[in-house]
Amino acid sequence: MTEHDRILILDYGSQFTQLIARRVREAHVYSEIHPPARSVAWIREWKPAGIILSGGPNSVYDEGAPLAEKELLDLGIPVLGLCYGMQLIAHLAGGKVVGASRREYGRAAVKVEGGKLFRGFAPGEETQVWMSHGDYVDAPPPGFVRTASSANSPVAGIEHTSKPIFAVQFHPEVAHTPRGGEIISNFLFDVCHCRPSWTAGHFIESETAKIREAAGSEARVICGLSGGVDSSVAAALVHRAVGSRLTCIFVDHGLLRRNERDQVEQTFRRHLGIDLRVVDASERFLGKLAGVADPERKRTIIGHEFIEVFESEAKQVGGDVGFLVQGTLYPDVIESFSPRGGPSVTIKTHHNVGGLPERLPFKLIEPLRELFKDEVRQVGRELGLPEEIVSRHPFPGPGLAIRILGDVTRPALDILRHVDAIYLEEIRAAGLYDEIWQAFAVLLPIRSVGVQGDFRTYDQAVALRAVTSRDGMTADWYPFPPEVLSHISSRIANEVKGVNRVVYDVSSKPPATIEWE
Repeated sequence: MTEHDRILILDYGSQFTQLIARRVREAHVYSEIHPPARSVAWIREWKPAGIILSGGPNSVYDEGAPLAEKELLDLGIPVLGLCYGMQLIAHLAGGKVVGASRREYGRAAVKVEGGKLFRGFAPGEETQVWMSHGDYVDAPPPGFVRTASSANSPVAGIEHTSKPIFAVQFHPEVAHTPRGGEIISNFLFDVCHCRPSWTAGHFIESETAKIREAAGSEARVICGLSGGVDSSVAAALVHRAVGSRLTCIFVDHGLLRRNERDQVEQTFRRHLGIDLRVVDASERFLGKLAGVADPERKRTIIGHEFIEVFESEAKQVGGDVGFLVQGTLYPDVIESFSPRGGPSVTIKTHHNVGGLPERLPFKLIEPLRELFKDEVRQVGRELGLPEEIVSRHPFPGPGLAIRILGDVTRPALDILRHVDAIYLEEIRAAGLYDEIWQAFAVLLPIRSVGVQGDFRTYDQAVALRAVTSRDGMTADWYPFPPEVLSHISSRIANEVKGVNRVVYDVSSKPPATIEWE
């Protein structure tokens, strides 16, 4: 098996940390995110080809601010500090970090003065970058030279004269730094001398071997198949490893989109030839969700019931069922820590990792837990899955339950299914589906006055959401042509009984999340 070079990313609390990992992965170099409390001894044993220190909201002078052992700079392992990471390096190296009179946030022009990070840039060239900092380094610390500057940051980049230590005050990982990818690539290949071996083919080879080793040669494996990209690719990968010992179970929890159950049955029996069992548990799920409006309770209930259904169905599979496959992805399980070392604030519980009971009767196989969504799609293509599966928009495990704000009832589900079907149909008809990362409708818990057919109505409102994204970590709302939105709104108001108002969500992530719940 290929032994991959790997980059260690220490997370100091930046909202962009996962983007750093994505940019490294896009260069076909493996990366992992870890909390800043990792010791020098642990780092030495992990053997990274390079270390990246992320940005963060703190000042190095804050009480309890996350720091690092000074020995980190003496390991001989290349280090790249970004924003707070640069201030931390300067602080550890005996330099001075100064509090700015006001926080610098947004686009800035940086003048390049040289250094390995800026290979390919002309000396004196100005390049656009994204700044987000309150403190700054006013002079290179002992042993360092300046490599970049800006109007508000006299030292926007530094490089050690004899050690492989580099830092920039801006964020090369974000799209608002157009040439940031070049800076990261220079660190990966010119400084760390990494090999670009992290590919879909190598991942499949390595993960198949791991699954075979974990599952042994006797135990049967079951997979919760939703028909989405994650569970589909996970099923195909595990099927390659264990063959006929895999049984996929599709649970119809009553929270699916229109005709979804039929599509899953047809697609997977035709394309994969996998043993597929379909369970109609809609009455059970809807009964448990009756009267529940809180989104976290919805997720927990659905997670628990999902496993209960699996326990029951596993008994019908026959043989020794020892493993459960889940399509958990890396963003779901990244060990993201707050700047002071504790767990970060929970925004929402992910279906794949939250709500599972402590008494789990199966061992988990999570073959995609190292991957981001776009990497999963590439693995799916490499495995030969059809494009209609691989390119499908993300759909949450709890289904429409978290797109109905309030009680989940059959009438509400019927309305939302109809709206959703019209929305996606028109997006495809306009040729926009593949431009959008995710699109869906939300049934709002409000009614509004309307006029339909010369009569006063007092009906429900729906919100439409569509975003563009690379990995779901950040997202921008999709700028539909006005005539497309107008046509979608008209169809919904005219065809969906009980809806008289359609609104479009123009919130980006951050500050909003993609899903409403």
